[in-house]
Amino acid sequence: MLRLPVRKPAELEPATVEAARRGESWAQALVIERYAKPVWSLVCRILGRAGRRHVADDATQDALVAALRSLPRFRTEGPTSLTNWVLTIAARTAIDVLRRHREVVPVDEGASPSPTASEARPDRIAEQRSLGRAIEHAVEQLAPEIRATFVLRAYYELEYAEIAEALAVDLGTVKSRIWRARAALKDLLAEVRRDE
Repeated sequence: MLRLPVRKPAELEPATVEAARRGESWAQALVIERYAKPVWSLVCRILGRAGRRHVADDATQDALVAALRSLPRFRTEGPTSLTNWVLTIAARTAIDVLRRHREVVPVDEGASPSPTASEARPDRIAEQRSLGRAIEHAVEQLAPEIRATFVLRAYYELEYAEIAEALAVDLGTVKSRIWRARAALKDLLAEVRRDE
């Protein structure tokens, strides 16, 4: 079965996070290095085909800059990890980009799940790629807010409460969006199966 969740980066050492919060450039560079790829991947998943690659690159840069600017307000003793906090900023940035850009053009790379070495049989790879493309296409059909909620849950395994905080909505809205996303994806993927 295709595995949706992606591997989150390891958390930075608390001393490094504190140094970055104080504005020390070496620590801020480590924050950017640690989160650039995961943020770009999340942005691409949320944007889907909503922008050229430079749009995804710009959104990633905007999200990382926003994270660095907001870092002094990050509570290291709070319930949210730095990874989830940075991904929250990236999700909000991507949603803002979706609201501004309505043109549909493919983002070339980075968002497709890849098979593991244990699944490397050619027929299995082809099947997984086909399923992966069908899932990506179905996710792209979701409304931006529903897509972001689904991506944060299905790919990044954030808890409902973390998603509610990330998207500044109440818990009931998150549950409703997840239910609507799953129902829509079920219908869209059923259509793909019928067409095969």
